[in-house]
Amino acid sequence: MIRVLLADDQDLVRAGIRLVLKHADDIEVVAEASDGHEAAQLAVRHQVDIAMLDIQMRGTDGLCAAERIARNAPSVRVVMLTTFGEHAYVARALKAGVAGFLLKDSTPQELIQAVRRVASGASVVAPQITQHLIDGYLDGDEQPADPRLDRIADLTHREREVLAMVGTGASNAEIGKKLHLGEGTVKAYVSRMLTKLRCANRVQAAILAHDARLLQDERRPPERV
Repeated sequence: MIRVLLADDQDLVRAGIRLVLKHADDIEVVAEASDGHEAAQLAVRHQVDIAMLDIQMRGTDGLCAAERIARNAPSVRVVMLTTFGEHAYVARALKAGVAGFLLKDSTPQELIQAVRRVASGASVVAPQITQHLIDGYLDGDEQPADPRLDRIADLTHREREVLAMVGTGASNAEIGKKLHLGEGTVKAYVSRMLTKLRCANRVQAAILAHDARLLQDERRPPERV
């Protein structure tokens, strides 16, 4: 069972998300919070797997909560719920090590699948937010070149393939299916790749893959290894 914490200062929003997730027999909302301070406490107290946090809340916001959760409960995977795509929010959330960004107007099926994908170790970034990442946060005219780009040269061919697929938001299972690898083997590749690149999570690696234009390589026929 995937244990979820919901944090939003609007009761109606929390009720709607809770109702959607209730239809999934493998997901349980075990705690709710109306501000970031409470969310950070409940994430630890209830030993949740995923914390779904609104970015902007009265009092302590979701970004502060994500940073506190990263310090106090690093095993909890955080997904930011937002109607915003501002680069400043994205940059700060990435530094907090969030596992994904999801728009509040996502469909019920998208919401359920996002929870499952994050729980399985995948990153989830709504397409609209991904576009902001590419156009803004990853824009070389606005941001200095990421020094981690040089480390991509240290990756093996297979690790580069895995990184490219992580850049598309693929889960370990999806990567394994395409590359004809076991899910455990993919997990090991992802772990080594994150270590070599010094990325805190898959979201940061996905952005790096975009910046290095590896997604263009991912669309080409795979080389033999």
